[in-house]
Amino acid sequence: MMDVLKWVPLLILVVLILILLIGNIVIVQQSKAYVVERLGAFYTVWNVGLHFKIPLIQTVVRFDARVLDYEARAAEALTSDKKAIVLDNYARWRIIDPLQFYRSVRTIPGAQARLDDVVYSQLRAQVGRHSLTEVVSSKRSGIMADVTRRASDIMKEYGIEVVDVRIKRTDLPAENQRAIFGRMRAERERQAKQYRSEGVEEATKLRSEADRERAVILAEANRRSSV
Repeated sequence: MMDVLKWVPLLILVVLILILLIGNIVIVQQSKAYVVERLGAFYTVWNVGLHFKIPLIQTVVRFDARVLDYEARAAEALTSDKKAIVLDNYARWRIIDPLQFYRSVRTIPGAQARLDDVVYSQLRAQVGRHSLTEVVSSKRSGIMADVTRRASDIMKEYGIEVVDVRIKRTDLPAENQRAIFGRMRAERERQAKQYRSEGVEEATKLRSEADRERAVILAEANRRSSV
């Protein structure tokens, strides 16, 4: 019995070591990015596979390496023909350099805040080079391609690739909508007045023609009755 008791502390130690080892095994998946800090300093990036984290020395920071969606806030822009429009857009992006990403923006919300500024500035610049008609129809895809390329070039220094930028919807500012609706209403009233005027004129012509034909018919009837 005493011989068995001698091995108890060793068994406990082995169990604790196994628990410690198992608890610090990290499996890096394809969809994740792992940045490892070593005593507060940036150390390395773990690739896909099995890794072991040194307790109390290494800290693992995990990021999503898949393509992420970001819904940008609606914002106003001015076209080349001085028309204000409200752009509702979104961006798709991903982390391509986890270490640089962590050094620069550190978190997903931090990246989205920077992305929002960059995409909006590029979108506003590109919209300012085109007319309202071009923005909403003919050159929309080309504008989006330019914004995507330029935004991605800027975001590379943050370890980010911008995959795609799209405009979901374009609206007019509220004051512009009221002004346009006012012009539309005035135009409709002008057309209605014109149609009424043309109707009165046509009715007058028809009555005059009917009176003329009536006079001719009566004169012919009178002539025949006197023969």
